[in-house]
Amino acid sequence: MDEMKHTQKAPYPIGESIPRIDIHAKVTGEAKFTDDLPFGPGLLYGRVLRSPHPHALIKHINVSKALTMPGVRAVVTGADSDEHIGLYLKDRFIFCRERVRFVGDPVAGVVATSEAIADEACRLIDVEYEVLDPVLDPIRGIQPDAPLLHPDLGDYVVADFIQPKPGTNISNHFKVRKGDIEAAWPKCDVIVERSFRVPEVQHVPIETHIAIARVDQNGKITLWSSSQSPFAQRNLISEALGVSQSDIRVIAPYVGGGFGSKAGVSVEGMAVVMARKVPGHPVKMRLTREEEFFCSFVRQGLIAKTRVGATKDGKILAMKTEYYWDAGAYTEYGVNITRASGYSSTGPYNIPNVWADSYCVYTNHPVGGPMRGFGMPEIHWGIEQIMDIVADELGMDKVEFRLKNCLRSGDINVTGMKMHPIGLTECIQKASKAINWGTDEPASAPNKRRGKGLAIMWKAPAMPPNAGSSAWVRLNEDATVSLGIGGQEIGQGTFTVAAQMASAALGVPMDWIRISAPVDTQYSPYEWQTVASRLTWSMGNAIVKAAHNARKQILDIVAKYWDENPEDLDIKDGQVISYKTENSISIENIVVYGLPQPDGAGWQGGPIIGHGNFMPTYVTDLDNETGQGERAVVHYTTGCQAVDLEVNIETGHITILNIASAFDVGKAINPEQVRAQIEGGVGMGASTGILESLQFKDGIPQNISFMDYRIATAVDMPKKVESIIVEVPQDDGPWGARGVGEHPMVPTAPAIANALTAAVGVRILDLPLTPEKVFLALEQKAMTQGKGS
Repeated sequence: MDEMKHTQKAPYPIGESIPRIDIHAKVTGEAKFTDDLPFGPGLLYGRVLRSPHPHALIKHINVSKALTMPGVRAVVTGADSDEHIGLYLKDRFIFCRERVRFVGDPVAGVVATSEAIADEACRLIDVEYEVLDPVLDPIRGIQPDAPLLHPDLGDYVVADFIQPKPGTNISNHFKVRKGDIEAAWPKCDVIVERSFRVPEVQHVPIETHIAIARVDQNGKITLWSSSQSPFAQRNLISEALGVSQSDIRVIAPYVGGGFGSKAGVSVEGMAVVMARKVPGHPVKMRLTREEEFFCSFVRQGLIAKTRVGATKDGKILAMKTEYYWDAGAYTEYGVNITRASGYSSTGPYNIPNVWADSYCVYTNHPVGGPMRGFGMPEIHWGIEQIMDIVADELGMDKVEFRLKNCLRSGDINVTGMKMHPIGLTECIQKASKAINWGTDEPASAPNKRRGKGLAIMWKAPAMPPNAGSSAWVRLNEDATVSLGIGGQEIGQGTFTVAAQMASAALGVPMDWIRISAPVDTQYSPYEWQTVASRLTWSMGNAIVKAAHNARKQILDIVAKYWDENPEDLDIKDGQVISYKTENSISIENIVVYGLPQPDGAGWQGGPIIGHGNFMPTYVTDLDNETGQGERAVVHYTTGCQAVDLEVNIETGHITILNIASAFDVGKAINPEQVRAQIEGGVGMGASTGILESLQFKDGIPQNISFMDYRIATAVDMPKKVESIIVEVPQDDGPWGARGVGEHPMVPTAPAIANALTAAVGVRILDLPLTPEKVFLALEQKAMTQGKGS
């Protein structure tokens, strides 16, 4: 049977849709968060006492009652970890010291023999607070007389591309100054100005945050974490606790949904600090569903003020934007979201005169962090609506207006970067055609109105300029291939695409590939993070290099054995073949044991292990005052969504009939998975577009359960989603590929809003587009028209 398997053809070449790998059958190793794993009866549980106030000073903590409770093993406070932690800006403690900054801020932790005992003990901790005035709005936060939330901002460690403003609540201010904005306005025939608002929303992963930490008697730390960022977690915890990275091991089993919320560090740091109090005992830390809503990262809120000017022939001349990000109590990720929104502030438009200010503002709301799209869904909500309004003012078709102004290959974008080849115009044409743009179609009932709208987008991987990837391939005796990667499987199909690329680059059938999982920082090759839609591109390049390295070793051995030139040899379906002599030999066994020398004079070769790494070397700095530079990012993925919908004018309910989504992915390594990403992004974008909003009263979250926070279900999904793949190759991507994981979520909400306006003539500038909000807008429109008559 094995012999037959090793002579079959590679079944799944690059560019063909294949089923996802059965991750339980195709990986070497498995781990789940169940109490019968290696933790045993010594497993303890951690729970956290959290701040009830949005802003207060901690005057005194008394933990004596909690420590005397039966079953309690330890209590920790801010005194147990005195260094700041954070990715781009180190601005928070693992447990609060002196001050709390949002409802849910961790004040103390209890380690006990059960969650119930730990919860009860938390209630026995006495904390004396001095309540302070909160900042609950970013516009208020930037005022000179606003309460100062981080008086020590000037002392924090910060990445060199982030510009905090000490003495204020502004943790980053990113500027763009291109052309001459003031000289451009008088040349504009149409000028439109609007303000848009986007609320905080929650990622809502099926699996809440969970981590188990164990500290050995010698101080070495093992952390099992539901994580998108095992290597980043290791590094951040290492720096915060003063422990060598070599003494921290992070093991990351399969993640039950992330969407950005499981990047960086949240509960993991708390679990480690608690575990240090009980050496030898693993401590399990789990967020409840209610805690997940406000104690983990949320998507930041945004107030966007935008002004756009165009000539009567439809050419955009000027755009001025102010972004005020409600970044929450700590902004380790928010500062980079602010930066990304600044260098993407025009959307995918060619505009000669641009002025943009993007402010990351501390507030006393939950911590803003990465979420699918990393700021792009939020800014495109305003960009794509104001572009529709400008087109209306000009009396110009929305598709024609975008085709006239969108970026093309070779154009100079907002930061002065020359655009690499992109297929945005093709995306616009194909998406609009798919919904019969320009054709009026009847609604399904007298009380319904039908409309069509579209939105375009762009997004770059928002990451440091030197974020790297690595991989290894190790061949086994039977020629199966163990593939080591540090990228995480979070349901997006990473392992499948990784195996597909390794198979194609090495020249063996894909079902010979075995992913070495779970990701384990002690054994897996380094990967920066599973974020930014970068794995297919960045990790893919590392995989290809590792496979090519192993391939070269094999061909060199066989070439010497046959006395041929390696350049005349190839590996196909696990067989080394010669195009010159037509010799062939299976790689089985020789990839471990090698081949004999002529005349019995020893052996050559040996176990084959290939290594590869990738890091972009060409991203340049941007000027702090103008935001201009040669290459701000590695690349942009672009796309377009067109929406056909109906509105019930009696209830305000929106029914999405069809969404056509066209994205330029460079090269679809696995087209079926690309389509799945598009469908998932559309669903998530529609959910945040018509349903989702975290609501606060005086800084206190009000809707922290599925009873009050609705997310889209199958009944809310569009009746039809048409996924359109456009392929304009990326010059530095494997087979020309670039990422598409986040992008389909970006234009969904504004496309729906534009279609809503086309259907019923109301323009809503604040998300979400709930039935109540639509109904009230229709009522207001009717009242206004009545007064006018």
